[in-house]
Parts: sequence; structure tokens; C-alpha cells
Amino acid sequence: MSTTVTSRNPADPADLVIEVQAPGAFGTTAAVERARVAQADWLAAGAAARSAALGRAAEAVEAHAAELAVLAVREVGKPLAEAQGEVARTVAILRYYAQAPYAPSGAVHETAAGPGLLLTRRRPYGVAGLITPWNFPFAIPVWKAAPALAVGNTVVLKPAPEASACALRLAELLALPTDVLTVVPGGAAEGAALVSAADVLSFTGSTGTGQAVVRAATERSVPVQAELGGVNAAIVLPTADIEQAAAHLAFAIAGYAGQKCTATSRVIAVGAALQPLRAALAKALAAVECGPVISQAARERLTEAVSSAVAGGAQVLTGGQLPERNGWFVEPTLLAQVPDGHPLLTEEFFGPVAVLLAAADLDEAIELANATRHSLAASVHTRDLDVALAAADRLAAGMIRINAPSSGVDFHLPFGGTQEASHGGREQGAAALDFYTASRTISLLPAGEER
Repeated sequence: MSTTVTSRNPADPADLVIEVQAPGAFGTTAAVERARVAQADWLAAGAAARSAALGRAAEAVEAHAAELAVLAVREVGKPLAEAQGEVARTVAILRYYAQAPYAPSGAVHETAAGPGLLLTRRRPYGVAGLITPWNFPFAIPVWKAAPALAVGNTVVLKPAPEASACALRLAELLALPTDVLTVVPGGAAEGAALVSAADVLSFTGSTGTGQAVVRAATERSVPVQAELGGVNAAIVLPTADIEQAAAHLAFAIAGYAGQKCTATSRVIAVGAALQPLRAALAKALAAVECGPVISQAARERLTEAVSSAVAGGAQVLTGGQLPERNGWFVEPTLLAQVPDGHPLLTEEFFGPVAVLLAAADLDEAIELANATRHSLAASVHTRDLDVALAAADRLAAGMIRINAPSSGVDFHLPFGGTQEASHGGREQGAAALDFYTASRTISLLPAGEER
């Protein structure tokens, strides 16, 4: 049974961006079966054909960059400059993976004795099922789909309902052969059906849903990766350029209203850095032009968390209010003296709210930064190279940035965290090509000889 998917502008909830029928579980399973049939021809077309198709896709996205950026602003509330940057990154990702079909897919080894060859070769699984969030409506679907397609899989994409228009328009522009890339708009029913039918799975979203996806895929012995967010820390030392650090942190906290899995939610000031950073960061956050959060429910969860912290003794250094304007806006907020164990210190809230903590020295700062099961990204701010290297060596996060916001991503390098932040193989870069393929070992021996 199909249902209707609606997506509204978070800056103007009366603005209906799209209304579309979801295919339901049956329709999703049928899409996977069509993709499985198409996969044989897509793989057989060869490296040149897949490379050219991804190259044309990059050109199409680039040609419609202005349109896509405006659509992202309207559908998911992304600031225009960030939306433009995301579209440019999407183009770059497509161009990067357009070269991947020509990459070596294995290696040749010597036999232990006698003539012959031993080969390893990586081959696609078949149909890649992708479940993506709304916060990067172009870049995340593409950084999953492009490597999967490059190595010969076909793709069925289930985007978050809040990004349905972006996903459908993206698929139109990519213009791949029939059933090579299919978008199934919908919700839990479509997601569950995709998890039950695809040959390899990649998920980005909430921890609870991601863990359910991992369990279901594991029961089927299907390769699965899941990116589940982060409770990310920034360490600021007395040797840092405090004004620069504050500017970086303000962006990492409130850029795109903090709706990034790599956003900073805990700021740890070491020793004498505390007082100057406290003032500089409060000032920098107050100056940020912050867009809306994605929904009324998201705004209510944030405001309830801030109110709970204040009731427990926290101090609001800046923000903490709801702007008097239409849409789901929240002021960039910095809190101090948040009670130990409060959810703002332990859970991902996906909003422009951060907690300022104090550490006596680097050892305590590292201990505080690592006090989470969601170690995705961290940043360290200092002019002291020895301290930066020591911190990078001891932090548990999967991605560590020195003198830069935690929220930056290099798409040609592995992306992922540790513990409950991520599961399975890394995304992006060459690591993604390995994830979407299985290794085969081939023994090629002369006819008539035995081993």
C-alpha cells in the first residue's frame, strides 16, 4: 500500500515543496529486482562506459548548479553559500569517481610452486541499497552512489522524506540508463523493504535506525556500513589563536544550524584559554546568521534540552531563545556548567547548541573529548605542533582536524568514526570502492596439472 510523502520548506512551513506517492514495500522490492536485471548490462558495458556516464552526470549537475542550490535552500533550509558549496562538492565527487572504473580491481601473485598465476579480483555485489539523510541532499547520495556505480553495481536510493525533491531532481540530472539508479521516496516501509532486498547496504542517519539496519543486514549476511552521527569535541589550548579558533568553532557549531554529523557540540578550553575563548566564542556565535532546523519537532527537542540544562544549573552564555520569525529557527546557543551526564553532553541533538567545558591540561581535555561512544570528528586548536601531534595520536575520533572546524570533510579520504559512530567499511575515497566490491581469489594453472 502506497502513502503520500510531503516535504515542506523549514523556513516557511506553509510552502509545500513536493508531494509524491511512495511505492510501499512491494514497489521498493520491485525496484530492486529491476535494478538487479539492469546490473548485468551495466557491468558488461565496461569501464569506459561507466566512466563516461559519471562524467556526463558531473557535467549535468554543474550545468544546473544554481537551480540545485536554490532547491536545497528551499527544501532543507541550507544557507545559500553552503548549498552552493555542496553542489560544487557533488560535481567534484562525480568527477573523482568517474576515474575509478579504470582503477586496478585486483593483483597478480606468484604461485607457491610451478607455473601458473594467482589472481585477486574485486567484483560488485549487485544492487546497492542506499538510505540517506536530508542534511546533505546531494552530496551524501552521490558519495554513496558514485563509487557503487563506478565498480559496476546498480543503485536503489531511499532518501529522507524531507529531501525527496532534491533526490528526485538529482536522479533526473544524472540521466543514467533505465533502472541503473532508482529513487524510491518514502519512509520506514520503503527503507525496511530495501534493507530486506539489496545486496549491499549503506546507511546514514540516526543511531537507533542505523543499528536496526545493521542487525537486519547482518541476519542476511549482507555487507553493511552505517554512519550514525557524532558527539564531537573541539579542544582549544592556550597556544591557539583564540579569535581564529572562535571563528572556526562558531561555524562548526552553528553552520547549517548545527545539522551536520561532524558539527561541534562540546568545546573544551584548556587552562588559560577558558576566559578569552568564552568571550570570543559567545561573540562569534551571536554574529552567525543561522538558518532553520529541519522541523518543529527538531526545534522542540532542542529547546527542551536547553531548558532542562538551565534548570539543572547551566548558564546560557549566548542564545537560548527562539527568534520571532516564521519557520523553525533557533538561536545559536552556548552553555556552560551543564550538569554531568546531561543529554547535551552525551547525545547528538543536530542543532546550533554547544557546551563549553574546562580542562586543567591536555590530559584532562583528551579524557573529556573521548568520553563518548560517538567519536566521529574532533578538532584541536593550537600553534604548538608537538601538542597537536600528541592530541591527534590520543583522540579516539575517526577524523581529527587541527586548526580547522570539525565539520569539514575531504571527499577523497576515508570518512567514518569509531565505536557507535560508525559500523562497517569507510565511506568516500578509495575505501568506498572496496566496500562496494567483494574480493575473489583465482588460481590460473596450466591445463593438465594439479595443485
